[in-house]
Amino acid sequence: MAEEGDQPGTRRDEAQRAPGIDEAFAQLKDTGRATWSAGNDAFKAFRILFSADVSLARSAFGRTLALTGVAIAFGASCWLLLMAALVTWLSRGLGMSFAAALLLCAVLSAAITGWAIWQAQRYFDHTRMQATRRQLARLGIGELADFMPEPSSGQSTKKAAEQVAESTDGQPVKKGLGVDITPP
Repeated sequence: MAEEGDQPGTRRDEAQRAPGIDEAFAQLKDTGRATWSAGNDAFKAFRILFSADVSLARSAFGRTLALTGVAIAFGASCWLLLMAALVTWLSRGLGMSFAAALLLCAVLSAAITGWAIWQAQRYFDHTRMQATRRQLARLGIGELADFMPEPSSGQSTKKAAEQVAESTDGQPVKKGLGVDITPP
């Protein structure tokens, strides 16, 4: 025995039919509006987050600079007091002349200064972003693009950069106007 919903022309049959073109466009329009609204809300939230993050970073940078200044001032005064104590101990405690004690402390300070300068130069070299510059050059961006292999080749960009440095005997390569190209 057939149920009423199984016969042709019933409500169940009409509900299973595909929606008309008008309904499909209406659903598409509603979906598009919802997507646009969600994207707009996400962008606003990201903008608020980014603004707050920049504000926090700016505040932290200022405080970091201020506290770095305080640390430098107190570190320098501490070093001076330690050197004065060392000079006093060397001259009075060990019987060294005052001039020799001052000279010894000056040599110690100069040695530490030289070591710090050497370390700073080593770390400053990392600010050149060598690997990023090589990859950008490989993509055809930047001043080294003419010297790097094509992106589709299997050649190493580091080796290509080393070959450029070797071929110029350590002298910097010049670009069109005679300006040095900083090697990566």
